[in-house]
Amino acid sequence: MSELLIKNAVVCDPIQGIDCEKMDLCIRDGKIVESVSSNAKVIDAEGRLTMAGGFDGHTHSAGKINVGRSMNPNDARRNLVPGLSGLEPHTEKTRAQVGYNTPNTYAIGYRYAKLGYTTICEAAMPPLTARHTHEEFKEIPILDKMGLTLFGSNWQVMEYIRDKEPEKLAAYIAWGLKASRGYGIKIVNAGGGEAWGWGKNVSGLYDPVPNFDVTPAEILLGLGEANEKLCLPHSVHVHCNNLGHPGNYKTTIETMKLFEKVQSRRNRQSLHVTHVQFNAYAGTSWRDFETGAPMIADYVNGVNHLTFDLGQLIFGPAVTMTADGPVEYANSRMLKEKWSNQDVELEDASGVVPLVYSPKSFVNAVQWAIGIELALLVKDPWKVMFTTDSPNGGSFVNYPEAYTYLMSEKKRQEIILGFPETALNRMVLPGLDRELSFYELAIMTRSIQSRIYSRPEKGNLAVGADADIAIYDIFPDAIDPSVEHEKVKKAFSATAYTIKGGTIVVKDGNIENTPMGRTYWVNATVPSDIECAMQKDLDVKFQKYYTVSKSNYMVEDAYVPKPVEIATEGF
Repeated sequence: MSELLIKNAVVCDPIQGIDCEKMDLCIRDGKIVESVSSNAKVIDAEGRLTMAGGFDGHTHSAGKINVGRSMNPNDARRNLVPGLSGLEPHTEKTRAQVGYNTPNTYAIGYRYAKLGYTTICEAAMPPLTARHTHEEFKEIPILDKMGLTLFGSNWQVMEYIRDKEPEKLAAYIAWGLKASRGYGIKIVNAGGGEAWGWGKNVSGLYDPVPNFDVTPAEILLGLGEANEKLCLPHSVHVHCNNLGHPGNYKTTIETMKLFEKVQSRRNRQSLHVTHVQFNAYAGTSWRDFETGAPMIADYVNGVNHLTFDLGQLIFGPAVTMTADGPVEYANSRMLKEKWSNQDVELEDASGVVPLVYSPKSFVNAVQWAIGIELALLVKDPWKVMFTTDSPNGGSFVNYPEAYTYLMSEKKRQEIILGFPETALNRMVLPGLDRELSFYELAIMTRSIQSRIYSRPEKGNLAVGADADIAIYDIFPDAIDPSVEHEKVKKAFSATAYTIKGGTIVVKDGNIENTPMGRTYWVNATVPSDIECAMQKDLDVKFQKYYTVSKSNYMVEDAYVPKPVEIATEGF
């Protein structure tokens, strides 16, 4: 029996409604409990800010990040800290770390843990390549992981939607999640991945997908309804059409409105829209490009069926990687950058383009402002999940820097002073004086994730929750984040303690232990007759088109050494 007592912690736990209250936390065998024995190990937090372990609900840390590593070798030498090499050699407790936007697997685990994060969700996993995603999951230390499976340009999905066979569609989704050991449905540029195979794209929600006679709107609604039919723990996770194009805020709001008619069978949203910063653009071209955040925030403030994440931009180098193949081709041509493209057989497409965001660029400056505007203009923080869409908007190691944008108007104004005049006329941020509290920040970085992923053991410190805890070297009663933003950044950059499952994994910013994390996946059950009929259709697809046999397609148990299977019963 392993016991730990954390004394004098100033706890910020929005799930329980606790706003920086001093209390003790008791841990036994990896869980929060009511009390421990006198033999428990003691940590005196001495009044430091204490939260549940962070939960990054949308990141790219396994899978196509390998393409980014291969095509961007200079990233491996990029310095994390001025004066230090990009390579961090191994120690007695750690493996060697290398990379910045595309770090190796060990660095991902260590660096997230140092930020106080204990769980991540890889947000785009084609079923055909899921084995390798799970191979990388195995090598990311400390963190619990989950992956969202791509279905938005899948041949079988589009045929079932076209042929109006919702039961078979749901059965296929259930099989696809089991085959990939995925946690939920990811849709990227619905139908656009298939169109890109023909050098085309879909320009709106009602633009037919070549050769399939379905529209993005039908794909979105079909998958949304299948998601609820299966009673999956997470809603559909949607990367909207027209990402990265001026004027796309209209498509984003139109997509959000589609899901007003989808009824959730769980106590959660029916839609999660991801990295909305990239889909909140007004104007008709890059010449008259401006923020569309006020229009999106106005809509979100009036509804309760959706959540979204920011995709906050960080100035400096980034590596964009997405299943939205057409937008990456456009990025590479517009910016004259390197480009990689991949077509994943019958399932989707993807691209990778490294780039640099500069405050001297009026477009980048407005993009930077849009993410912050969304966070500040949406009144309810329980609708907003913090992300940078790492590494698309910037590496996750920059999260502490981005927190200061949300918590300090003074910090924002310092950055805005360096913007070109044209940028200031295209944003509303200079007129916003809202500053987020530690409580609101905790909602956006761990509490909302507990709700939208239906993981009550995550993101809170209630009795029965996982003993995943971050203690930061901040004394809430003695600091003003709006003024002392550099102290806030420093404290959030390296925890005093990170505790994973009751084990101290970080102490004073240094890695102490590297346990293997768990992998969450969903096993959805459907009626056997529908399953059998779907499998017959699937056999035809594998015989005619796939380059692998169905028997070699599934992610086997050996690839998921510490699984957490979430069972659901659909229909």
